[in-house]
Amino acid sequence: MSTPQGRPGQPVLPALLGLGQRGLGQRGLAPYGADRRRRTLPAGVLRLPTIGIDIGGTKVIAGVVDGEGRIVESLRTETPHKSKSPKVVEDVIVELVLELADRHDVHAVGIGAAGWVDADRSRVLFAPHLNWRGEPLRDALTERLKFPVVVENDANAAAWAEWRFGAGRGEDLLAMITLGTGIGGAVVRHGYVDRGRYGLAGEFGHMQVVPAGHRCPCGNRGCWEQYSSGNALVREARELAAGESPVAEPLLARAGGDVMAITGPLVTEAARDGDPMAVELLHDIGTWLGVGLANLAAALDPGRFVIGGGVSAAGDLLLAPAQDAFRRTLTGRGFRPEAEIVHAALGNEAGLIGAADLARAVARRFRTVKRSRVER
Repeated sequence: MSTPQGRPGQPVLPALLGLGQRGLGQRGLAPYGADRRRRTLPAGVLRLPTIGIDIGGTKVIAGVVDGEGRIVESLRTETPHKSKSPKVVEDVIVELVLELADRHDVHAVGIGAAGWVDADRSRVLFAPHLNWRGEPLRDALTERLKFPVVVENDANAAAWAEWRFGAGRGEDLLAMITLGTGIGGAVVRHGYVDRGRYGLAGEFGHMQVVPAGHRCPCGNRGCWEQYSSGNALVREARELAAGESPVAEPLLARAGGDVMAITGPLVTEAARDGDPMAVELLHDIGTWLGVGLANLAAALDPGRFVIGGGVSAAGDLLLAPAQDAFRRTLTGRGFRPEAEIVHAALGNEAGLIGAADLARAVARRFRTVKRSRVER
């Protein structure tokens, strides 16, 4: 295979992709937008259909996304167990892409991965749910698919989607918080995904808010996500039920008497039905959310916080106490503008849509070629 001049041994397509991405900014890909510093893509490229892949802890979802952020078709399958080799996960991704490419004229692939992605968006440095450690995912998939590939952190992809098509539209400095098992986060600043110097920005869930507090799987104590996340909600509810607290009896009854059957969605459902304990539990989670947002406002000064993730399905049961706590704990309160706190608009599809849209910046028009399926 021929190589670019001065870069012996590096395949042409991955090298060109790397040069193109560095040219668009080390800290963020900004293919379009109003800011005069942003690079603008031709209108034809903006309309190209691309594929987005969202790799979560339990499922892999792939979808063809048009230039307006609409999902034309999607497929899903189970995520391989973390004990499986990286090749197995690659095979799953390749098969989903090729199946969609058989039916759609797609031009690039974006991967949204739950994990740390390096600043060049080529390697997954660490993924908690998969056996990826320094995995050169972009180059491996580019070689197999013959499409341009972009690899992105899933929270960054979701924030980009909300900024482009959802609740973040029109905001120059957006911070997104995703409340799921833990807390994810991302910042879109003047049309750039702000990834930080090493690509690892947005790990807001691991800010320490309670010194010597609850132990976090990251190894530290008192991380924000130990107090405002799905895990925190379930932990508190189960502790009350296991302690045979009378206030938890309705929750335990909903779970059929099984403490371990108490889940976040069950608590949210109970709160919607007026269960006082469930309402209080969500109020506590929301209060801690507001405290953390006030800390982020002091550091980042965004114009809008977009709250997504599974726990955000609780709506105002979560956001109302978050807004109250935010106003009470915001530094300079009463003398400064306050950021908006809004619910995400795109739901669980945000990561897929954002990954596909980020890939559009490296899309190329390829001649249609016959691609055979991967043998599993």
